[in-house]
Amino acid sequence: MWTVRRCLLLAALVVLVSHDAMLAPVDPKKQKAAENEAEKQEESTDTGLHYDSYLQEVVKALETDPEFKKKLQEADIEDIKSGKLSAELNLVAHNVRTQLDELKRTEISRLRKLQRVRMDMQNGRNGMHQGDLRDVKKMFQDFNHVDHSNPKSFEEEDLNKLIQAVVEDLENYDQKRHLEFKRYEMVKEHQRREKLNQLNEEERKKEQERFEEMQRKHKDHPKMNHPGSKDQLEEVWEADGFQREEFNPRTFFDMHDQDGNGYLDPMELEALFQKELDKVYDERAEEDDLREMEEERARMREHVLREVDTNKDSMVSLTEFVDATKRKDFDQPEENSFEPLDDTDFFSEQELEEFEQQLAKEAAELRQKEVELARQRVEHQQKRQQLQQVVQMNQEQERQAAAQGEDTLKFETNQESVQAAPGQEAIQEAQPAETAEHAGQGDGGKPAEMHEPVAAVAGEAVAVGGNLQPEGQAGEEQAQHQEAQQPSA
Repeated sequence: MWTVRRCLLLAALVVLVSHDAMLAPVDPKKQKAAENEAEKQEESTDTGLHYDSYLQEVVKALETDPEFKKKLQEADIEDIKSGKLSAELNLVAHNVRTQLDELKRTEISRLRKLQRVRMDMQNGRNGMHQGDLRDVKKMFQDFNHVDHSNPKSFEEEDLNKLIQAVVEDLENYDQKRHLEFKRYEMVKEHQRREKLNQLNEEERKKEQERFEEMQRKHKDHPKMNHPGSKDQLEEVWEADGFQREEFNPRTFFDMHDQDGNGYLDPMELEALFQKELDKVYDERAEEDDLREMEEERARMREHVLREVDTNKDSMVSLTEFVDATKRKDFDQPEENSFEPLDDTDFFSEQELEEFEQQLAKEAAELRQKEVELARQRVEHQQKRQQLQQVVQMNQEQERQAAAQGEDTLKFETNQESVQAAPGQEAIQEAQPAETAEHAGQGDGGKPAEMHEPVAAVAGEAVAVGGNLQPEGQAGEEQAQHQEAQQPSA
């Protein structure tokens, strides 16, 4: 809770930077204790603004300059808001200015990265397009807490823009919260009615009776005191261990100024209303909505600030608090000046009907997007399958080409073998003659004539294609030839 509400303390450049010196002296012991507590909570003190880190670092840097810190403490809240304090930036020490320059460059870099991510999400891709220049100009409007025209150094204009951004954001804080809570209540009622529509008549009747009983139980509680009234504060005083008739505004203020800075900030104010809220809300009770409890707390704080915070800095000073206890409405507040949530109509039937129509429209758009996404998914799957088929076809063609290449290589090898056959026959024809010649010259140097009959027979066999007659057939033909020659002999 502190992280969001603390931003209300920054009614200008976070008056966060200590307004202590403007009021009565503070108890040193209490101040020391508050400082120790602040150090413990330093990591969790978030204003809720998207530029919180940058804001905190700028304030911390400015505080290191004693002269500027003194001027800030003495400045009127309106002077801070109007930008008069920014002119004092030129008197800040050089090392502080250097630190501020580095802080700004870091923040500019962060904003550019953030805008790039946002543009990519909106456009659904990376890269520049014609609308990017318009998007960058829009960034200057959305992130208006820095001077984008000068990205390198922290100047008077940067301090002015930071102050104005904080003031504007804080002024809109409660308004945004009201709208969010209204939407929350309409969603809750819409869901309840949708649930009833899904039940049969008997179940619907029982559910409606249960709902009405829960409403009666929630409203059955002691009456709440008017926030900021004498009765309300005296109950807190009594819970602190004092007698009602001894109520002392200054002592009360000092007891509940937890950080001892002379102000009741939004957090300290809301702590005063816990006793009233305990009358209405129980976190263990089904009929009590704790979101409504926090809204009730915030509305009580808003009411007190409207009534007591005369300089509109979102805090209550000791002077403002004491003056408020002296007014007539402190003892007898106007009856209708504050309206508890129990007596509040958050929305009308017409507003709920328009809201449900908007929900139906948004639901239809979501369904249309789902259909489009499903269509794109199917199209993507089909393209993926087609791509896989193309890849498979290419692989098959490559396999076929490789197989055809092997067949061609075999065929060419066979052709070469066939073409080489006549040459081999010639070699075979020459081999017998060489054998005969070698036989004439070998075997102990015997003359070659001894082998001529063999060579002649071999040559005759080759001449007729190697068709030599069988040995038996040759003998028969020789016998017939001899018989034919006998008579003539």
